[in-house]
Amino acid sequence: MQRMGMVIGLKPEKVADYKRLHADAWPSVLERLSKCHIRNYSIFLKEPENLLFGYWEYHGEDFAADAARIAEDPETQRWWTHTDPCQVPLSTRKDGEFWAMMDEVFHLD
Repeated sequence: MQRMGMVIGLKPEKVADYKRLHADAWPSVLERLSKCHIRNYSIFLKEPENLLFGYWEYHGEDFAADAARIAEDPETQRWWTHTDPCQVPLSTRKDGEFWAMMDEVFHLD
């Protein structure tokens, strides 16, 4: 299992929309995430800075392949047409990232 953290900004005028979307996340999108070995997925919001912190645990063997399966899913793509306009990627993210991946520096079980 691999713990993964990521961060992105959230437009102030989109906070309510983003919360509403995730209060009623689409079952088909959640099912795709589960089929692609994503577990224990949480998104946290820090206001007033409007930073989103995402955390999940990946239980698969090939994250790149599973991430591609998520990205090719038509329902997930449609979900992203609602969520992506709410978000502001960090200018310091790596090439190819939308959410900036974070390095784990501490963990306690």
